[in-house]
Amino acid sequence: MPVPDQTSARILIVDDEPANVLFLERLLVREGYTRVVSCTHPREVADQFARTPPDLLLLDLHMPGLSGFEILEQLRPVLSEHILPVVVLTADATPRAKLRALGSGATDFLTKPLDAAEVLLRIRNHLRARFLHLHVEEQVRARTEEVERGQIETLERLAQAAEFRDDDTGQHTRRVGETSARLAEALGFAPAQMALVRRAAPLHDVGKIGIPDAILNKPGRLTPDEMRVMRTHTSIGASILAGSRSELVRMAEQIALSHHERWDGGGYPHGLREDAIPLTARVVALADFFDALSSDRPYRPAWPADRVIAEIRRETGTHFDPLVAEAFLDLGAPKPVPS
Repeated sequence: MPVPDQTSARILIVDDEPANVLFLERLLVREGYTRVVSCTHPREVADQFARTPPDLLLLDLHMPGLSGFEILEQLRPVLSEHILPVVVLTADATPRAKLRALGSGATDFLTKPLDAAEVLLRIRNHLRARFLHLHVEEQVRARTEEVERGQIETLERLAQAAEFRDDDTGQHTRRVGETSARLAEALGFAPAQMALVRRAAPLHDVGKIGIPDAILNKPGRLTPDEMRVMRTHTSIGASILAGSRSELVRMAEQIALSHHERWDGGGYPHGLREDAIPLTARVVALADFFDALSSDRPYRPAWPADRVIAEIRRETGTHFDPLVAEAFLDLGAPKPVPS
């Protein structure tokens, strides 16, 4: 792997002695480093990090007001989260000082008076390790995003495969996903969770893949035996999605299993009630109900919007979580996403 260019590295020098700072600045500039910043007031280090986090910190230990040890303690959360080299430069060559500095998060320890060649070599080696680590991190991140995109595409196709069996447009799942996301936002979900809901909700009926066509597309009312078979689509869907380490798939499994549970405990497959029902499933239950009644089905035509809203109001507190229903109605009775 090629060595990354280090001349653009951000290097922060912290030393209360201006002569030491000047020596290091000149040394680094001559070597070609273009982003060298210095600080002779140790209490300003935290602000320097907040404004422009460096790629490498050159730190004196014994300074008035705030020692290098105390600065290392201040920066401990940053140092533990990132591969950030800290090279301690000090006249204190005692083993105790060295061990304390390294134990506090310093990466390297050099004693004054400094040898210019050694300082440059240590800096070069630490920056090389940092940049290579960042490069690997970026590659891993890009690969992870690629895998996640492929996973999302596979899940979307799986949802469509299930939906085409009883919706010849294949748009019901997409509409439920969008409505669920808007409802999740109204309920205060964090943006990342709302995005997961948008992706996971379309899989609510994936278990219909396992339901016979004669039952799934029957134009009339189902018999009790047929209804029992139809209700198995929740557990079938959960089984299809079970066992994943993906947060998205785990949420989809939860929704597939529980989106037919009712607030009053009269739903299926487990008769859960109230807060025992996962919130995501309560959200999707209402979005699914709204879209299903608003769309044509083999066994009945679509209901007009005012009738659907009236039914949701009537079912609030029995079928639907009152808070979820209130949030939905506050959206202004959203129309389904156009197909």
